[in-house]
Amino acid sequence: MFDVVILAGGLGTRLRSVVSDVPKCMAPVGGHPFLEWILKWVGEFEVNRIILSLGYKGNIVTDWVESEQRFCSLPIDWVIEETPLGTGGGIRLAMSKTAAGRVVVLNGDTFFNVDLDALCAFSQNTGSLLTVALKPMDDFDRYGSVILDGDGRITSFNEKRYCEKGLINGGVYCIDASGGLLADKPEKFSFEKEVLEPLSRKGLLSGFVSDGAFIDIGIPEDWELAQTFIPSNIR
Repeated sequence: MFDVVILAGGLGTRLRSVVSDVPKCMAPVGGHPFLEWILKWVGEFEVNRIILSLGYKGNIVTDWVESEQRFCSLPIDWVIEETPLGTGGGIRLAMSKTAAGRVVVLNGDTFFNVDLDALCAFSQNTGSLLTVALKPMDDFDRYGSVILDGDGRITSFNEKRYCEKGLINGGVYCIDASGGLLADKPEKFSFEKEVLEPLSRKGLLSGFVSDGAFIDIGIPEDWELAQTFIPSNIR
């Protein structure tokens, strides 16, 4: 069993042309908020509870959860950033409400169909403080590529550029909450720059490869694609 943190405080700047009045996680997809689909999917796994990390217009999310929690059998709690804390600060604030053990962290604007139970088991069996779920992808330039060595350790994160074939960071993480990874960081910090990259240089970051369905609704084109993609992949 594990807790899940969903990062749902994004401004959705690139979606403003099609979704302008709600946080990105509440963008309508297939007649429902995107977050509803993610909560439905998360409920399929051995999860204790869910903590939402909120910011921009967070009250819209909390009001919706309180009125619509019938769709999810799991306890849902949340934290709201009074000022932006960066991805790292937001994760640490949300993890203050999690239990000891493994915590899965998800991006609230991305669906990556990873077996979360298998991800946590892999992370625990390898003794990794932090495991990143990696998605194999062909012909891409929107995402940076990730280099994985033969021992399953991430050695580097490359900048965005065209790749014919490679692995990308799927935005799903398993963190050992007892490891103190975020304890010495400033109030506001980048999870990617100040946690993932330093750990990769030290050989302390493991990668879990999964070829599950993947979509990021952060741009209008992919939000439109999600209208049929998400209902087809989350039932």
